[in-house]
Amino acid sequence: MEQLTFYFDPISPFFWLATKQIPRIEAAGVQVVMQPVLFAAMLNAHGLVGPAEVPAKRELTFRDVMRLADAQGLNFVGPPGHPFNPLLVLRMAIAIPQREARIRFAVAVAEATWEKGLDVSNPDVMREIALQCDLDGEALLQAAAQPEIKQALNAATEQAIAAGLFGVPSFVYQGELFWGADRIDSLLRRIAGHRIDEARLQDFLARPPLAQRKA
Repeated sequence: MEQLTFYFDPISPFFWLATKQIPRIEAAGVQVVMQPVLFAAMLNAHGLVGPAEVPAKRELTFRDVMRLADAQGLNFVGPPGHPFNPLLVLRMAIAIPQREARIRFAVAVAEATWEKGLDVSNPDVMREIALQCDLDGEALLQAAAQPEIKQALNAATEQAIAAGLFGVPSFVYQGELFWGADRIDSLLRRIAGHRIDEARLQDFLARPPLAQRKA
């Protein structure tokens, strides 16, 4: 069965919303592979800042998230503070080699963060979440502290950046990038065989700028 890579960092509330669509994606005939990456490193690599770092965007982002959650019958609570440090979650996730177990863990983290308001940077919280997923929480906490796991996360993030990713959640299917929880319908159309006119896209991208924004 074909696979699709779901790049995530729990710091994004849109990651939470996107996890609710995993059954739809897999029903289209592809396996989802969860890939933890560090969003902050992506921002740094591209010279960007996150929405939460821009006051006008921060409020609008969470208004939007609350509207989308309400439309889906989801209970938005949000973490005790935001932004928060996601490294423990990401390192624990990358230490889980089994595809289905990693999905289960990622979904549980999303719910704990955004529906239950838990602090997922807290090792005690993460130990309990892992146990609820039938995983060895203590072993995962220990693994998250190992240099090879830290390096695995760094390498995965660097590979994602090199592939052109700049945000989360992102999905890559057959080499094509889909960014954001609101792109899942487009992703499903692509899985079903729909393709844009690549020649026309490249023609447009080759056109020169007619104006430059002043610094």
